[in-house]
Amino acid sequence: MRRWTIKDIAKQAGVSITTVSRVLNEKEEGMSPKTREKVLKVMEEVDFQPNQFARGLVTKRSKIFGLIIPNISNPYFPELCRGVEDEANEREYSLIICNSDDQSDKEKRYLRLLEEQQVDGIIFSAKDSLESSDEEQLSRAKIPFILVDRGKSEKNHSSVLLDNDKGGYLAGKHLTELGHRKIACIIGPKSISLTNDRLEGFRRALAESGVELSPSQIIEGDFQMEMAYQKSKDLLMKKEVTAIFAFNDVMAFGVYRMAHELGIHIPRDLSIVGFDDIPLVSALIPMLTTIRQDTYLMGREAVKLLIQKLENNETQSIMFNPTLVVRESSTSPKLLL
Repeated sequence: MRRWTIKDIAKQAGVSITTVSRVLNEKEEGMSPKTREKVLKVMEEVDFQPNQFARGLVTKRSKIFGLIIPNISNPYFPELCRGVEDEANEREYSLIICNSDDQSDKEKRYLRLLEEQQVDGIIFSAKDSLESSDEEQLSRAKIPFILVDRGKSEKNHSSVLLDNDKGGYLAGKHLTELGHRKIACIIGPKSISLTNDRLEGFRRALAESGVELSPSQIIEGDFQMEMAYQKSKDLLMKKEVTAIFAFNDVMAFGVYRMAHELGIHIPRDLSIVGFDDIPLVSALIPMLTTIRQDTYLMGREAVKLLIQKLENNETQSIMFNPTLVVRESSTSPKLLL
């Protein structure tokens, strides 16, 4: 099938190439409505698909965004990607998704790739802050960016974040109000600020009820199920705690698996609270009590913020509030007697 060019459209409509270009870029000055309709009619008749790269040379926009995430296999991130993609598509932007595996070298390669693809902007959900070399590269290439999910609110970068301190507090408050006093937590990497924020809020809630969280009851994980499964074994075998707060739902899955293997009944023998409220939690038996964050909406808001920045409008970072979703995995320890 023949691929029509702007030159072909101009010839068929009896107008100049410049006129066709103006129609494509929605610039109505310098032409009559009749001329515009004539060009559009020809385009429709031949099912004309403009070359986006060529169009970008005129508009100085590629209509492409980049999204860098740390681990697409973590069920949290597909929801984020969906939100980013839906909002981008509604605004006629395409999306390039890059999986960094939390590796700085891989992130740098993707940054170079996205610059080569002439993306209009980048959404980062991969690290707390950018290295100075990365910021210099983005500044040199004049590529605006937004941090989402991960990031430090005190930095001068536009971001879409969750109040992780509040999320940790809600989890701790829920467990202490149920009457739990022997509580442990499986945290994420300490190098990530959201881990420390959740831990701070969790500690504060426990302290308000006179519950001390000892170092032995803080287990560092990696937000993956396998490590939580392995590291929860000793804790569960000792039977020294009645409740565990996992810093994401995926790690809660690992605790579920180990508890099942050790014959520990949830919630009769052990209460569990997760974090994120990913769609898969509905498949757990019993259903998981967790801290919900609207990941999908955060993705959409990140695109809106990026477009504001792209249009040189003033931007303000957005902080989402988490909520507690009580289901079947948490109950009063009086049933543990």
